[in-house]
Amino acid sequence: MICRREETMGKQENKMDKAAQAKLENRNRPRVHTRSNIGTENERSLHAALKRWYAQPGDRLEVHVDGYIIDLLRTHAHGKQELIEIQTKNFAAIAQKLGSLVKNYRVRLVYPIPVEKWITRITATGEFIRRRKSPKRGKPIDLFTELIRAPDLLRQKNLVIEILLTKEEEIWCEDGKGSWRRKGASRKDRKLLEVIDRIELKDGKDLLGFLPEELPTPFSNKDLALLMGEPVRIVRMLTYSLRKCGVAKVVGKKGNELLFTVCCHGVNHTSSGRH
Repeated sequence: MICRREETMGKQENKMDKAAQAKLENRNRPRVHTRSNIGTENERSLHAALKRWYAQPGDRLEVHVDGYIIDLLRTHAHGKQELIEIQTKNFAAIAQKLGSLVKNYRVRLVYPIPVEKWITRITATGEFIRRRKSPKRGKPIDLFTELIRAPDLLRQKNLVIEILLTKEEEIWCEDGKGSWRRKGASRKDRKLLEVIDRIELKDGKDLLGFLPEELPTPFSNKDLALLMGEPVRIVRMLTYSLRKCGVAKVVGKKGNELLFTVCCHGVNHTSSGRH
């Protein structure tokens, strides 16, 4: 009887040892960070199309690097590698990933801005209703609606942000489940129609190209909004990002308005592609 009990206890101990060993192995195994699910349902077609458009012969797609999945890995003629990530929205979801990768690799973040958009409405069963051109036109300055979520990205030495100015098509489904702004239509997909232009931002100084050439010193957000013909809301995002990138600073106040000055000069205003 004692022998059987000891045999049973021995088997249980072996199971416990194996379970502990498996748990330890899983803990030590490198984690693969998958893409954030935030907003991906509406961006799947657009993301895939941009990846096909951007890829060159020899590029490797969906590569695991340091526990992360990378859209494209490109090896240049000099042998150096570049990691290319396409992000159609939500910079906050990718900021930690980029911050980790730029420590050891050159990284390019590609962000599309639709300067022309078409809206196609379909029924809940997928039948075409109508197609129209949207009155909204994106501009390069729209970058700051996302950059404000990770405003110091361009302080990273190995990071480049590339804006793609595009023509897009949005598919709206009249299923009654969408926003009241779209009269209940759900935004089902975004599709790439054409890439018109591309703008490369290599560091914080390149962001200064968004500023008008005749800029007073110091200037407020209201001053800048008036000169640029842009809403104060987006201009605040611009000046906040400039400050976080170390290329502008607060030098005082005028009433309730902060006053700014630029920290560096010699900026090429054509490089930022202010359209």
